[in-house]
Amino acid sequence: MFESIKDAVDNAVLVPTALTAKSGAAQSPGFINVQSFGASGDGYTENTDSFQRAFHAAALAGGGVVYAPPGSYRFAGPIVIPSGVHLRGSYSYVPSHPGLRYSQQVKPGEDGTALFVTAGRGSEEGTPFISMSSNSTVSGLVLYYPDQVTQVDPIPYPWAIAMQGVNCAVLDVELLNPYQGITTLGAARHNIRNVTGQPLRRGIFVDAVYDIGRIENIHFNPWWSFNTPIYDWQFNHGEAFAFGHADWEFVLNTFAFGYHVGYRFLETCTGRCNGNFLGIAADDCNRAVLVESSAPYGLLITNGEFTAFHGDDPTAVEVTSTHNGVVRFENSSFWGPGSQVAKISGQGVVAFVDCTYDDWAHSNDRAAIQAESGSILVLCCEFRQAAPHVLLGENVERAVIASNLLAGPARIENRSKGAVEADFNVSSVL
Repeated sequence: MFESIKDAVDNAVLVPTALTAKSGAAQSPGFINVQSFGASGDGYTENTDSFQRAFHAAALAGGGVVYAPPGSYRFAGPIVIPSGVHLRGSYSYVPSHPGLRYSQQVKPGEDGTALFVTAGRGSEEGTPFISMSSNSTVSGLVLYYPDQVTQVDPIPYPWAIAMQGVNCAVLDVELLNPYQGITTLGAARHNIRNVTGQPLRRGIFVDAVYDIGRIENIHFNPWWSFNTPIYDWQFNHGEAFAFGHADWEFVLNTFAFGYHVGYRFLETCTGRCNGNFLGIAADDCNRAVLVESSAPYGLLITNGEFTAFHGDDPTAVEVTSTHNGVVRFENSSFWGPGSQVAKISGQGVVAFVDCTYDDWAHSNDRAAIQAESGSILVLCCEFRQAAPHVLLGENVERAVIASNLLAGPARIENRSKGAVEADFNVSSVL
């Protein structure tokens, strides 16, 4: 082994002829192969120290790429990526490894770069497996937790990736089965793009972000394990996306299937979220969207699709009594045999514009939209079921229910003591 980091840099970057030939990766200043530092993707070798030495070498060289060739790299400890360093695997686009419980499926590490993680086992509050610094990147690899099994509740682990500096990026990564996926606590201008997998407890959590972050092209689906005890646990406890304080988070083309909550908005000690959410979706979540809090500038949710059809009282949108901000749904579709489309309380503003509602009130006679309090807008929407359409409770302060298409006779019940306008709604002739 090398006597100093300088020796390692000299050997890994300048003259790694033999190791380069072995790994099949060209090396040059700014490009370091982890196998030059003793790392092995054989599925058995412990690689924490080897990877960390490679990161330090890249940092001393002024930053650059630390490349992990195809293989299964085991880690019993956490790793820290320094500023300006890019941990890169072999995939040029996010991979997929569905159905690992079936022996005929390709397993992670057999077709590219996979990190097998046991670090932090047993505690969700421990040190994250990967801690990122400013201007660092992780891309082109799989994160896999081999000790998780499908027939019991999941083993808790800390966050798989913690973005802890500004301008961090996670690109083309598969979060195959971590307990917790990615947190962006304090990571301004983060970029999370092209991420798939099945995080079990939490997928992505955004908080304490004071400059615009971006989350794009995310697909959380139960490929790793479906119709098993661990999947049932995920449905009862899991949250795919959660947003605390974020100043104009931009979220584009995201999807979650089979979680207790698809998208959760909450207030933390640092504040609440306002953001632009375009083309987001939650399928078969007990609560597709749960809004506990939002900033007054608003959650702008456009071109969404949301379903909730099993579990306790499945509801596409729930806005709780703690909400006093603004949330707006536009050009979105709500479908599937749930108990209702939306339950609304709190003192904020909730708007539905140009939306479609299909298939609710399967086991009851509930209205699609039930508002207990706050201010409500339902404009230019289509209700495709001849069932109760809107119920306004006595504590609703203001409401406009107008220019909607209603299946069957109009069933809009107004118990409000506030100011309500319900006009120009058109019923179908049965």
